[in-house]
Amino acid sequence: MRIIAGMARGRTFDAPQGQDTRPTLDRVRENVFNILQMKVRQAKVLDLFSGSGAMAFEALSRGAEEAVLVDHDRAANAVQKRNAAKLQMAERCRILQCDWQQAVRMLQQEGVRFDVVFLDPPYAMHDMSGVMAALRPVLAEEAVVLLEHEAKTFPSTCDGFDLFDSRRYGIAGVSFFRQVHTEEE
Repeated sequence: MRIIAGMARGRTFDAPQGQDTRPTLDRVRENVFNILQMKVRQAKVLDLFSGSGAMAFEALSRGAEEAVLVDHDRAANAVQKRNAAKLQMAERCRILQCDWQQAVRMLQQEGVRFDVVFLDPPYAMHDMSGVMAALRPVLAEEAVVLLEHEAKTFPSTCDGFDLFDSRRYGIAGVSFFRQVHTEEE
């Protein structure tokens, strides 16, 4: 795997061994970041279900300020730490080995807000409504949430989010959401 653009362009990084992670393909990452473009610069990024950390590392290479990577898998966590060091991004990364619920609660208690959130859960996880609802307190006002999913199955999401773009790349689907703000908020 390699970084596609930015300060670390062309540099390679590793993915965890085995079938438990499904790294986002270069072509998909390139298209995603073409859509996000300037949204990533100076952004605070959250990468839940982060696997190799490909999305977070690509964002950092393209100018994101900092990234939090969350994965419960020990092997994925170890690979993320090696990749952060290899790509010289360790100072701008916070790598958490825990489940998504624990991470979101901790980040909410810390008062952290994210501009871009990458969600790449296992394809078998079809109900994302709990994840999306839990994210609301850690989202910056104009945050973008990107959900990678199996192209043939669109996961369920909760109210309060607007789907503003969706793409298919082979078996992978990528959907972009913004939080809907009511006048009361």
